[in-house]
Amino acid sequence: MDQTIGVISDTHGLLRPEAISALQGSDLIIHGGDIGRLEVIEQLRAIAPVVAVRGNIDKAAWAEDFPTTEVVQANDMLIYVLHNLKELDLDPKAAGFRVVVSGHSHQPKIEEKDGTLYLNPGSAGPRRFKLPISVSRLTLVGERIHADLLPLAIPR
Repeated sequence: MDQTIGVISDTHGLLRPEAISALQGSDLIIHGGDIGRLEVIEQLRAIAPVVAVRGNIDKAAWAEDFPTTEVVQANDMLIYVLHNLKELDLDPKAAGFRVVVSGHSHQPKIEEKDGTLYLNPGSAGPRRFKLPISVSRLTLVGERIHADLLPLAIPR
């Protein structure tokens, strides 16, 4: 079964209308941490089921319900989710992960290394420096994985 997974990170309490539009049609949404406010997750849940991890700014009591890492199974593939890729403490290929989703750096990136796709959707929250505002989409078709970065048109 084909599956579309919306990926968002570093909202820092701000879920933009443009991000909501970009994530429409997702079968599942993964939030890579630095959520900022529980309302962000509640708004995302209105679109699709959400899997989210806690980021380094998520210190309030509500955030304790979110783990620091998560495993998602989709189309018989395993996806590992954590906030800061520098804290990855396992070998994704040896552990059977086809995809690693992270956030933290605010820099969108899609990279394949040793058969594992590394995806950082960038930041969808407040603009930092001159980095783009973006989300991403994973499309799973059988055993194939396709990742797209979706820059959001945000008025300055």
